[in-house]
Amino acid sequence: MNSSSTTVSAELGLRLVVPDSATVPLLACLEYAADDPYAIRMAFYVGNDDPVEWIFARELLTVGIVRPVGDGDVQVWPMSQQNEHALNIALSSPFGNALFEVPLLPLADFLHRTYEIVAAGRESEFIDLEAELDDLLWPS
Repeated sequence: MNSSSTTVSAELGLRLVVPDSATVPLLACLEYAADDPYAIRMAFYVGNDDPVEWIFARELLTVGIVRPVGDGDVQVWPMSQQNEHALNIALSSPFGNALFEVPLLPLADFLHRTYEIVAAGRESEFIDLEAELDDLLWPS
């Protein structure tokens, strides 16, 4: 796990659940930056192709540790199976659906480090609202 004063990153080994209920191990890289304080980027490495990147609300992953959360394209819920604690992440897109099992401890550690950078409820203090509005209203 890497971190600086404004960013945190981690690599996680997770499992893709395939239709016959088997799992395929794969690697995901998580990134969090204080200048985008509500979002966590997760890049899934599947084979030799470029990674597939999804952006999650940090709060969605945090709440998903304790209860089911999410509607539509992203759903997250806790799983406890055979003394192994994990988080389920279900993703849906026009290209298909995927279910991932993410080990809870490394994900919780990553999330904890994000909250050390930007505390819950303080996210708006890290956004330059004027710059965001300028980008939306007067694109360069």
